[in-house]
Amino acid sequence: MTRDWHDASVELLDPYPVTGSDGRPTTSVPTARVALEGGFAHLDIPGTGVVQIVSAPAVRRITYRAQDGAAGGA
Repeated sequence: MTRDWHDASVELLDPYPVTGSDGRPTTSVPTARVALEGGFAHLDIPGTGVVQIVSAPAVRRITYRAQDGAAGGA
């Protein structure tokens, strides 16, 4: 299955930090490539070299602009 990636900003709930581009734990990611799949958000944060996965309950907000005629946001 091919993931549908979006350039987005991500806000997580406080008890669920990820590693930010500066190498520190963060719950606010201003720029990342994000794909949603099976109740999980896959976060490709620039500078980390890895894709981090968080469960849907950890996500406060994901914001992105519709691309290529796609509808909505997540």
